[in-house]
Amino acid sequence: MSRWGTRKARKVRGALERLGWQVKRRSARGSHVVLQREGWPDFVWAFHDAVEIGPRMLARIARQTGLMPEDL
Repeated sequence: MSRWGTRKARKVRGALERLGWQVKRRSARGSHVVLQREGWPDFVWAFHDAVEIGPRMLARIARQTGLMPEDL
């Protein structure tokens, strides 16, 4: 079993913001948001708040953002 489980996108994005990720820009339609954090490459967030994010995608997000399971 994965140590990530599943989480709502709203909770994951909230955890990223607590880690220091901030909105750099939004797409014209608002479907994609580019997040920035000093010392990290920009990260594109493309999830609606109510979407469930599974363990494999959470692991990918973690590799790119520094997110840890205990941050959720």
